[in-house]
Amino acid sequence: MPSVTPDEWRRPGPTARQRRIDVWTGLAVAAVAVINLFLSRGGGIFDFVPAVALWEQVVWVLAITLPLTVRRRYPEAVAITVALALLVSRQRGIQELQITTGVLFAAIYTLGAWGRNRAVSRNLRLGLVGFALVWITLAVLVFGGPLPEPAVAASLTMNVLVVNAGFFAFCHLMGDAVWNGVRRRHELEEQAAELRAAQALAAERAVLGERVRIARELHDVVAHHVSVMGIQASAARRALDKDPVRARTALSAVEEGARTAVDELRRMLGALRSGEAEPATVEKVGVDRLPEITDRAREAGLTVEFAVYGEPVPLPESLSQAVYRIVQEAVTNTLKHAHARTLDVRVRYLNGELELDVTDDGRGGSAAAGGMGLVGMRERVSVHDGTLTHGPHPDGGYRVRARFPYQTGVPA
Repeated sequence: MPSVTPDEWRRPGPTARQRRIDVWTGLAVAAVAVINLFLSRGGGIFDFVPAVALWEQVVWVLAITLPLTVRRRYPEAVAITVALALLVSRQRGIQELQITTGVLFAAIYTLGAWGRNRAVSRNLRLGLVGFALVWITLAVLVFGGPLPEPAVAASLTMNVLVVNAGFFAFCHLMGDAVWNGVRRRHELEEQAAELRAAQALAAERAVLGERVRIARELHDVVAHHVSVMGIQASAARRALDKDPVRARTALSAVEEGARTAVDELRRMLGALRSGEAEPATVEKVGVDRLPEITDRAREAGLTVEFAVYGEPVPLPESLSQAVYRIVQEAVTNTLKHAHARTLDVRVRYLNGELELDVTDDGRGGSAAAGGMGLVGMRERVSVHDGTLTHGPHPDGGYRVRARFPYQTGVPA
């Protein structure tokens, strides 16, 4: 998303809940201002102000306060309306001076915090602040009665200007601060959304890349079986007339190899291939090479225990490769993230199921829980209809456990 300057950014309008709050707040302020008007008249607080009829004063009080009911929807219009109504009401001699003056503060603040056009609202706020300062100064001089000396008048004028300048500047700056805070939060939300999208894309690419890698390995496995089938079929053809027994044996091997190849092809349906390049040569790995992984972990300084439980059985080459890769990735995560001292790798041949268990005693193993390595593990496990669990071990450290179903008697 292209970036915009602060003046170009537009703050979203108020929510329905915020509009309801404004309505009730505006009505409450109007009611308090009317009550304060009656109290001011009854107490003679502002008897020095030339008063007009009570009904007209009530009208002016409502004209100043009721616009607050829509202050966040129409901040510019509310600020101008309040300022003009306040100016005229003072000229007419309204005797409520406290709440209505505070309404002008609120209007200036709202204009800063909710103004749609940043440049316009900034200029309008500055104009309103200047207007308010001049108006208050004139009001003090006009309604304050005759002053004893010009020096006193000058001192009072400066006092009024300084004090009220502080009030109006505070409203002005608070509005700016709120608006900038909302803009920064909006930018952070956009950045977070972009990061989430990038992370999702990276995860998707990692899944695709891992599937390509799996497909390449399965390609070699299936190619091996097909090659063997071709050799056996050729032998059967040559021996068909001269040695029928040998031909039947060769054909049985072809039949068994076909079953295995079909099973491997079925697993390939779960993997995607990009088709961008021919499969690269993949190193032949499997369960029998697991000690190489643990030996490398020992060389890296870990104390490693490696054990195989149960009676090993022949595994399909794709499954054997998946077992190797999962143990390899788990050990790699331990070396990179866990800060571990010991590593325990166990392979269990259960009844129709192969279980892997890789456990370390580290403190940071879970740092890899959201990494791309575990994405690859999940893909490999899912291709072989297995299950994968990982997380902190109850006794400390981190554990990765995978289980694969297998059929006995399937040739490797």
